[in-house]
Amino acid sequence: MGPHDDSLTRLVGTGPRRARCGVRPSHLPPRRWEGCREKAPPEGGDFRGVAPLPPPPPATTADVSEALRICHRHDLAVVPQGGLTGLCGGARPIEGAVALSLERLTGIEEIDVAGATVTVRAGTPLETVQTAAAANGLYMPLDLGARGSCTIGGNIATNAGGNRVIRYGMTRDLVLGLEVVLADGTVITGLNRMIKNNAGYDVKLAFIGSEGTLGIVTRAVLRLSPAPVFTSAAVCAVEDFAAVVALLSRARRDLGSMLSAFEVMWADYWELIATTPGLRMPLAAGHPFYVLVEVQGTDDDHDGAKFDGFLESTAEDGLLADAVVARSIGDLKAFWEVRDAVSEFPRTFGAHVPFDIGLPIGRMDAFVTACRVALRDAIPDMAALFYGHVGDGNLHIVARDRSTAEQPKHEICDIVYGLVGEFGGTISAEHGIGVSKMEYLGLTRSPVEIEAMRRLKAAFDPKNLLNPGKVF
Repeated sequence: MGPHDDSLTRLVGTGPRRARCGVRPSHLPPRRWEGCREKAPPEGGDFRGVAPLPPPPPATTADVSEALRICHRHDLAVVPQGGLTGLCGGARPIEGAVALSLERLTGIEEIDVAGATVTVRAGTPLETVQTAAAANGLYMPLDLGARGSCTIGGNIATNAGGNRVIRYGMTRDLVLGLEVVLADGTVITGLNRMIKNNAGYDVKLAFIGSEGTLGIVTRAVLRLSPAPVFTSAAVCAVEDFAAVVALLSRARRDLGSMLSAFEVMWADYWELIATTPGLRMPLAAGHPFYVLVEVQGTDDDHDGAKFDGFLESTAEDGLLADAVVARSIGDLKAFWEVRDAVSEFPRTFGAHVPFDIGLPIGRMDAFVTACRVALRDAIPDMAALFYGHVGDGNLHIVARDRSTAEQPKHEICDIVYGLVGEFGGTISAEHGIGVSKMEYLGLTRSPVEIEAMRRLKAAFDPKNLLNPGKVF
């Protein structure tokens, strides 16, 4: 890389001119380029404390392609960054790498009402897509607590899950087509809009959940759904986990496609969340489990009566100890605020180590019991809370050693992930691997699977320049 390489100078802004492609080597101090709006980084970087960089971002796919082409020629690693809401350090810059932000690659290009699709740029916030879909009488079913900040590209890169996977599936199930820029700047434009398309390999699947290690998503075609006419929910108190599983089975059978969420909160979670200032708790503490059941439908009278009938029959059969049903939009919002109050954990719970795991549903409570015992045997002043999207096998844990502000993260992770492996689960249900879970990947994936991943990485990125040091 010579000192007079003008293409590199234009890229990283080493002179007074404005950087063209929105990237900057992470070891250089931030610079305010002429005519460039620098975005103030969020406090602490992403949600795991990763410090973001404030580069002037690319605004087009051509910009991204040029940036990667130049970096490839000079063997510079590139770390793509979206909304910086990740929990696993997937967007964390590494020494000497270039950070590439997609925050200006935004906008909805088209909503196809007849085909029920949206074509969107990767830096567009999820909530923007939800709002645009609703304005056209359609529904974007992907929904996360970080909806206002997380981006579509990040959702695709991590194969985000969220609140309504049980009905609509993961992000993977919503993606019809992608435009992706490879490590050498090559642009793959496969903006397919058709549900049925068996013309050769479905290459887009390689990039969904790849955390920016195979290519950088710049545009996507996403499936939309009809906007629900009827939405309701109930919070149910349940006395044991066998009744939780029975309630889920009944909901699947009796409610069918109406069932949009089945969230379970263990008693320790419920009691801690009740201390959140201003939160309205729908049921009193004192029960072992609390279940949020949400339904969506197309007819207020018919679907409302069907949901009421389901709750009445399950109560008569002894599956419910208590229940409260939403009778207004305010009730529905209040129910979800109890589940979404996890964002207040830093205040209500303190410093902690979070987990996003997947388990066979029938083994979840046995895992929880074993996890509590193992953590307290190792760390006497341990507190652990359990909750999650149990309807799709996703359990979240937050663990905290109350005796110290500096959490023994590695010791806690060894215990939790070791048990996940023993119980036949996955170390990541919806947040990816990033850097924080790499050493535990072998508990979930076999050596043959990991080797297959390495071969795929070598095929798309032989120089290992895209987000190196992530996933494996």
